Amino acid sequence: MEKKLRARFNASVAELEQTRLQDRFRGLGLTPLGELPLRVPVRVAGEVTRVVLTPRAGVPNLEVMISDGTGKITAVFTGRRRIAGLDHGRATIFEGVAMRDRDRTIVYNPAYTLVA
Repeated sequence: MEKKLRARFNASVAELEQTRLQDRFRGLGLTPLGELPLRVPVRVAGEVTRVVLTPRAGVPNLEVMISDGTGKITAVFTGRRRIAGLDHGRATIFEGVAMRDRDRTIVYNPAYTLVA
């Protein structure tokens, strides 16, 4: 008990946040983002850390980044300007096929579930 308490006091805010996120999504049968296989269907969860509208060739693309404490993934919703409920700090589950695009992992138009 004392060892755990000492570890928490010596941890940085970022380390505490990673631990909190990992604990929140543990045991749900989801793939951790840090162990994400590419080009196969996956089911992942995390909290929204960034929402950006990036138009490409005149078509709006909504990019939503989530983190689960082990890694990050960006969901790209083509043709969307906004999705109600997908806001910063909201927990969500994405289902789709992940791939690498330059220096980031993305999933296009995933099925999503908002978590309370």
